[in-house]
Amino acid sequence: MRNGDGSAVVIGASMAGLSAARVLSERFGSVTVLDRDTLPDDGKPRRGVPQGAHGHILLVSGLRELAALFPGLEEELVAAGGTRFDTGLGLCTYRYGGRWFPAPTGLGLVSMSRPRLEAIVRDRVAKLPSVTIRDQVAVAALAGTQAGMTGVVLDTGETLPADLVVDCSGRGSRSDRWLSEFGFPAPEQLEIKIGVTYSTRLYRRRPDDLPDWTAIFTLPAPPHEKWFGIALPLEDDRWLVGLGGWHVDSPPDDAASFEAAALSLPDPILADLMARVEPLTDPLTYRFPSSRRRLFEKLDRLPAGYLALGDAICSFNPIYGQGMTCAAKEAVALGAALDRHDRADAGMAREYYRAAAELIGTPWQFAWAATSPTRRPRVRVRAASSWPTGTPAGSRSRRRSTRTSTPLSSACSS
Repeated sequence: MRNGDGSAVVIGASMAGLSAARVLSERFGSVTVLDRDTLPDDGKPRRGVPQGAHGHILLVSGLRELAALFPGLEEELVAAGGTRFDTGLGLCTYRYGGRWFPAPTGLGLVSMSRPRLEAIVRDRVAKLPSVTIRDQVAVAALAGTQAGMTGVVLDTGETLPADLVVDCSGRGSRSDRWLSEFGFPAPEQLEIKIGVTYSTRLYRRRPDDLPDWTAIFTLPAPPHEKWFGIALPLEDDRWLVGLGGWHVDSPPDDAASFEAAALSLPDPILADLMARVEPLTDPLTYRFPSSRRRLFEKLDRLPAGYLALGDAICSFNPIYGQGMTCAAKEAVALGAALDRHDRADAGMAREYYRAAAELIGTPWQFAWAATSPTRRPRVRVRAASSWPTGTPAGSRSRRRSTRTSTPLSSACSS
């Protein structure tokens, strides 16, 4: 479907929605992106992305997908203050009782804040000739019949016609209610209780704050340790420091408890960094109760003219940084499905959902890694390359490998 005819509507100007809009811009004559927020142009957090002020990692595979959609994006991110580093050399990773050996992985990340990343990508999308972005507008319902969806109804009463509606409204998507009004079944939902809670604080960053490293990632060793810590370089000479844990009573929400949590980590490097730098904000907390997945691929009946993407299908435990990457990959899968069909019919949607389920499958396995301490499910990881293969410095493990990777670099390859 590359004739450039017809119109598409994307609900949500998230990273998922922006990726979808970029793909649709090559296949539809007009694409309208709708978002209920006031979309900032200064890289500030916004209400519609409640975890936007906290740490985000765009995994290597996600960066590659976005760079293919937006040529030159990686260089633009670095020019805007992002920090590029090799995950094996720049990331000080502590796990299983020791620091991981530094070794080049060839997997490079660009660290910057989620709001700044989103603002840069949104600016790229807004400049596409076939795309219009409208903020401060909410979708109240879908328009259509039992034969399929034909557009959206806005909260103002306006009906916006479309040959395809792509729902990128996130974890709180109202697709179940919207589709049921036309007699379509709601997808089965899976939910895995995570109970992860974390706090974030920003600090001023100087060139010599962390001489041997670019970022920090300290992970607990279960079952006795629960707290993790991160430090990521952000644009505008800032550090993002995050502290959190699983099944903890309360996150550190003031300076004293934040510093105490850092001191409780098994590696002192994060607490030492915090002692040397100037805080810029108070701690900001966030709770993520569960990973949630909607099984659209198992539905017997699908409507023409509608599909979901990103967190509207699956919202992951944010610790593993899979959300933006999966969304970008799903957008590419949507483009491939559209190219194999003459129109956005139910057959196209079924093909897309099957491809999305394949993309989601491996990172969904990670959701089982931090469930309730009383529940110990067996975990089968589909791709061997998705699991860390290195061993900590000083470990006597007989499974020592000549390959060294970090949790982030391992996830990058999935």
